[in-house]
Amino acid sequence: MHVTAIIAAGGAGRRLGGAVPKQLLEIGGRSILQHSVDAFLGHDRVTEVIVVLPGALAAAPPAWMSSTAAGARMHVVAGGDRRQDSVANAFDRVAAQCDVVLVHDAARPFVTPDLISRSIDAAAQHGAAIVAVAVADTVKRVDGAGLVAETIPRESIVLAQTPQAFRRAVLGAAVALGRAGVAATDEAMLAEQAGHPVHVIPGEAGNVKITTAADLDAARRGVRLAGRIGTGYDLHRLVVGRPLILGGVRLPSPFGALGHSDADVVCHAATDAILGAAALGDIGRHFPDTDPAWKDASSLDLLRRAAALVAGAGFAVVNLDVVVVLERPKIAPFIERIRSAVAEALGVAVECVSVKGKTNEGVDAVGRGEAIAAHAVAMLRGA
Repeated sequence: MHVTAIIAAGGAGRRLGGAVPKQLLEIGGRSILQHSVDAFLGHDRVTEVIVVLPGALAAAPPAWMSSTAAGARMHVVAGGDRRQDSVANAFDRVAAQCDVVLVHDAARPFVTPDLISRSIDAAAQHGAAIVAVAVADTVKRVDGAGLVAETIPRESIVLAQTPQAFRRAVLGAAVALGRAGVAATDEAMLAEQAGHPVHVIPGEAGNVKITTAADLDAARRGVRLAGRIGTGYDLHRLVVGRPLILGGVRLPSPFGALGHSDADVVCHAATDAILGAAALGDIGRHFPDTDPAWKDASSLDLLRRAAALVAGAGFAVVNLDVVVVLERPKIAPFIERIRSAVAEALGVAVECVSVKGKTNEGVDAVGRGEAIAAHAVAMLRGA
């Protein structure tokens, strides 16, 4: 089945009151527009994506639109004066062999793969479909004087979302009606007036539309509270005469890790994990081994500094899990001390830090006792 997704982003978003078009404002490091486009480009049932942008923006799209690996599946068109004009411009680019067309508001950046799939299936089966959520509150119709004219049974009311989905011919009829002068707030309304029944499928509460500054703040807060995950990895050669330090704890050993600092693989992997989760780079960016300031430095102190950077970016560490890969000595007797030291550096309770020891079963340099490695995973949340 050939499925085309039209992303409607041709408006200026004036109600939000930003200095730039609403669709270019960021949530969690990506623009609202990119969140929406990525949702459809990343869906295995969507064949191509047509993005409708304001004229000036369509002439010079954001750089990520040309650099994405899926660029061959994405086309950009200029929008019109109204939403229905913008969708009509995009429809002109829809391939003749297309079976189903989805129309989605770019201002709904949290559309899920399941919602996209269900929309495709509903359009293929019924010809036209919208996703919508039920109304929880009592619904009143008010007259011009501000008085209640009637109470409407809420069971008969739904709140429409996007995507809206259509067989190609059905959307073609809707677009033609719009071009003939019929005005509508969405394509489903045009399809209704063209005589096509529109099926309703359950939407999702999380599929919110970003319209006001309060909506944007709530979306950004939700992304932060949802958590961020980062991974870290470190490896050092083992040499005679160096101390073996893990999580700030010195282990009795005839050999230790070779490095510019104290070569503490637990702290190095943990530092990369928390910096990565906050999208702040890596340990080499902040504490380069070319800087004499970090010569023989305590990696536990570097981890403490990294935690401060993460906190400054508005995040807090939720938990950390570290795996140390080392043939000998066994680290089990020292794990609780390591956990406590790392937890103190991160500013979290010790039960939020896990440290485990593994061997490499004699395989490669680590398995031969020539090197030590560590892997780490960290979760952050908005502070």
